Amino acid sequence: MSQPGKSILLVDDDQEIRELLDTYLSRVGFQVRAVADGAAFRQSLCAESADLVILDVMLPDEDGFSLCRWVREHQRFAQVPIIMLTASSDEADRVIGLELGADDYLGKPFSPRELLARIKALLRRAQFTQERSGEVLAFDDWRLDMVSHRLFHRDGEEVILSGADFALLKLFLDHPQQILDRDTIGNATRGREVMPLERIVDMAVSRLRQRLRDTDKPPRLIRTVRGSGYQLAATVSLQAGDGR
Repeated sequence: MSQPGKSILLVDDDQEIRELLDTYLSRVGFQVRAVADGAAFRQSLCAESADLVILDVMLPDEDGFSLCRWVREHQRFAQVPIIMLTASSDEADRVIGLELGADDYLGKPFSPRELLARIKALLRRAQFTQERSGEVLAFDDWRLDMVSHRLFHRDGEEVILSGADFALLKLFLDHPQQILDRDTIGNATRGREVMPLERIVDMAVSRLRQRLRDTDKPPRLIRTVRGSGYQLAATVSLQAGDGR
């Protein structure tokens, strides 16, 4: 099932890939904008936002990592799901992309059908959170708005979350005090049923700890349970309002 009207912005310097994905994704109901370099990507996204972004890692003017970082630094685009495409089999490249806030990655060559499945999974996740209108989850010193994905500390600071950050935090908030293993975390945050790379899951948790100022040794809020996984050591309550 496609999602009519959803827009996708693709940047890839390979003309054949651009044309292939433009045709394939348009055929199933998406509005596709395809550009060839980072400058055109920035201009296009600023002119009109997108429901999902696909970033090639290797580009002629700047790499996909810098573009991913740029997207996540702008509040207007911070919650837009990002899929990164890479021709490299190096695990480090994939870890870097996820650390910078990408929601998923796909190695080249790839099947358009597999890419479509991942697109739909990320958009379903985004749609689910939008439907939870008015809900604010309170925990420890934090308030998380389930609609806008805005995270506020009690001192007034707002922390911008990527889609992957939000999905992971939401998973912990749905299961407070429970020990979550790496498979559960990997499947929830990456949106697909595969065996997650242990290092990627650990990096995702580490990044979320940084967002939550959970930098004590050992961490106080998201605890590591050796040999089992991770645990949110906080009570969660449902509130109304904008999270402030």
